[in-house]
Amino acid sequence: MKRKLIALLMVMVMAFALTACGDEAKPAADNAAPAADDKAADDAAPADNADSGKTIKVGIINNDPNESGYRTANDKDLKAKFSAENGYDAQFAYSLKNDEQQASAKKFIEDGVDYLLLSAADTAGWDSVLKQAQDAGTKVILFDRTIDADPSLYEASIVSDMDKEGQTAVDWLAGQNLSEYNIIHIQGVMGSAAQKGRSGALDAKKADGWNIVEQQTAEWNAEKAQQIVQAVIDGGKKFNVIYAENDDMAKGAVAALDKANISHGVGKDVIVMGFDCNKWALEELLKKNWNYDGQCNPFQSSYIDDVIKKLEAGETLAEKTIVMDEKGFDAESITQEDVDNYGI
Repeated sequence: MKRKLIALLMVMVMAFALTACGDEAKPAADNAAPAADDKAADDAAPADNADSGKTIKVGIINNDPNESGYRTANDKDLKAKFSAENGYDAQFAYSLKNDEQQASAKKFIEDGVDYLLLSAADTAGWDSVLKQAQDAGTKVILFDRTIDADPSLYEASIVSDMDKEGQTAVDWLAGQNLSEYNIIHIQGVMGSAAQKGRSGALDAKKADGWNIVEQQTAEWNAEKAQQIVQAVIDGGKKFNVIYAENDDMAKGAVAALDKANISHGVGKDVIVMGFDCNKWALEELLKKNWNYDGQCNPFQSSYIDDVIKKLEAGETLAEKTIVMDEKGFDAESITQEDVDNYGI
């Protein structure tokens, strides 16, 4: 009897011990691998830039967005891409003056941005600022415009070929086979890559007997361009070509022609040339009120974003300079499809 009692007690103790282990095991489920549904939800959660979980700080230095239709489109494109939703913490600064841009660049570097994106107002004078960025570990990417600096000071340059833009335009003008070339040349902001490229090709034609009746900067501004052309008209100078280095200045020039009742466009008294391919400017070509417009692509943010993703992944860039394809449009061959596809 005594042995049976002891055996019964041992069975009860073992049962109690097993029950207690089971209770202690339950909290361990909190540390177990998530259920399939939970894991799927985690995988679906958005990550910051390039799935890295890192928000990338960028300082973007650009020209005034109100400078032209091109610049407005360029700024809008950059703001859409370099957003919090795309994993970026972006700061913007604007100026048409090199010293103001450089002051903004120094502040961004001091703020510890990961990348400095730069569209320089002037090609010269950037070496010391870029060296400061390099020393601070800030990577520099040029966009829209080149600068005269050691390539080792920046990671990449996403640009239009301004020299080619100018040459394409001047080649087109030469192909018009005018009996004489008397040209009002309206320049952009002096020293900018766009101004240098678009002016250089035309300046070279002076040796071929082309007459530059007037050559002034209107700083991309339509009203200033109108004043320049009005002064030429008032001075009684003979001209048959307006070569304006952006669409807004061409528009201002045309306003002066209209005021003086001077015809312009295909088969008219004055050939009108612009750059940038604003949609409204291409429509002027379609109506044959203007003669030529040179394309300048403002949509560079996807190129920059791609470069940043590669650098963040530790990849080596195949090319430091990335040149976008561009073309020129002739009023006699442009189509509505061209306007819709290339107008900005």
